[in-house]
Amino acid sequence: MHYARGVILQGRSMLRVVVPVDINIIGAPARHAGSGYRCGRGAGTAVYLCEAPASPAGPEEAAVLEPPAIGLPGWLQTLRFSQRQIEFVFAAREEHGDVFRMKAGIRGGAVVICHPDHVRSLFTAEPEQVPTLTAESPLRPIVGPSSVLTANGAAHLRQRKLLLPSFHGEAIDHYSEMIERATEAEIDRWPIGQPFPLAPRMQAITLQVIMAGVFGIDGRPVSGSAEERLVRAIKQLTAASTSPMAKVAELANHGRAEPVGLMRRGVQMLDRGVYPAIAARRAAPDLAERSDILSVLLKSGTESGEALSDQELRDELLTLLLAGFETTANSLAWTWERLVRTPDAHERLREAVRTGEETHKTVEATILEGMRSRPVIPIVGRRVAARWRLGEYVVPAGSAISASILLVHHREDLYPEPFAFVPERWIGRKPSSYEWIPFGGGTRRCLGATLAMAEQRIVLAAMARRLDLVADRPEAERAQHRNVTMIPARGARVIVRGRR
Repeated sequence: MHYARGVILQGRSMLRVVVPVDINIIGAPARHAGSGYRCGRGAGTAVYLCEAPASPAGPEEAAVLEPPAIGLPGWLQTLRFSQRQIEFVFAAREEHGDVFRMKAGIRGGAVVICHPDHVRSLFTAEPEQVPTLTAESPLRPIVGPSSVLTANGAAHLRQRKLLLPSFHGEAIDHYSEMIERATEAEIDRWPIGQPFPLAPRMQAITLQVIMAGVFGIDGRPVSGSAEERLVRAIKQLTAASTSPMAKVAELANHGRAEPVGLMRRGVQMLDRGVYPAIAARRAAPDLAERSDILSVLLKSGTESGEALSDQELRDELLTLLLAGFETTANSLAWTWERLVRTPDAHERLREAVRTGEETHKTVEATILEGMRSRPVIPIVGRRVAARWRLGEYVVPAGSAISASILLVHHREDLYPEPFAFVPERWIGRKPSSYEWIPFGGGTRRCLGATLAMAEQRIVLAAMARRLDLVADRPEAERAQHRNVTMIPARGARVIVRGRR
């Protein structure tokens, strides 16, 4: 059984570690014997998942022993990290190992980790020991300081508890019907025989779903409404966000709490939709009976019992809207970018969905592998409140520690042939909480993870059942960085050869 090229492209360069075309994984001898880590097996005899050797991590009283630092000027590290993060972190790991320090990404730089034991130490620590770095990230000027994404401490936990019911249980059942309708309608509109990018088509579905959750809108917003203006602004800014000027604006706002320049103008476009929507809902006569997220927030209060301010509501809503549609849509786009270049995996998915044999586990395995091989959020971080051991190193209190999801997901001691797209590595296996981390983890794990997985299951299965898709060209799409996300540079372009 043969697999397509598994390289991740960035700019005009590619990672030094590549998977050759036609590499045969099934039945290949394990290259890990005697290496100190253990391997499990998926279906058949192939080695798919392994376990890394233990590495101590967590709060530590021992003397500080700093990890090695990348030997480039800070400005150059910032530029490379923001433009070519993949190449940057893989080269650093190859030179320095599992733990290294960079002067990029966050105030004062960060220590980058990629060992699952080190990840576990951050995800299982008490929240006050490891506040999130998102409050200092490029998202901060856009979504503000008051959202569930950027808040820390008691405020974050309270917001999380308030919002969780909207993304679990009966809420997911309600969303599922909407996702199915939106997906079928979207597929019917796609051209046959002409190349087009999947990412915006996936965004059309996921934006409709998150608008329903946040505002209680079933279908498209009413023309001329505040919600319709907000949707239009989101689409316009998303389309413009990969331009060179958008990258300049992002770098100009690096480390800032408030947006300036072009980013400020973009934020104002969003605010012109969200603030009127808040005002209209405050005055709605049926507010007490509504169960959408905006209504729930309006009926709740702060720890002291005060109503949430418009600024606090605005921060929360923008976070949920932007994070809720962007990441899921691009996860689907990346998975299809891989599928159309991995014929065996694509054919197994189509056969499973169209025959009804092992449909659920084949769809699930494909999603897990897509999110492993192309994590949309490539890095997450915490700022530790105590000295912290990371293997042989100890970093001082106050250090920023960033877990590279990209590096964790491409460790060969965890995932043999890590650059190949192999969904069957997940057949009969569940992902580990510290080795498969596209949703982050601990008390900061993505609120919408359950909804995101439900969306992907429905959309992926519908597309595999109804469409015969091929890549518009054989070469893998390179990765492009947009704020904190990693997306297909050409939008995961495909051609529909047939539709059922």
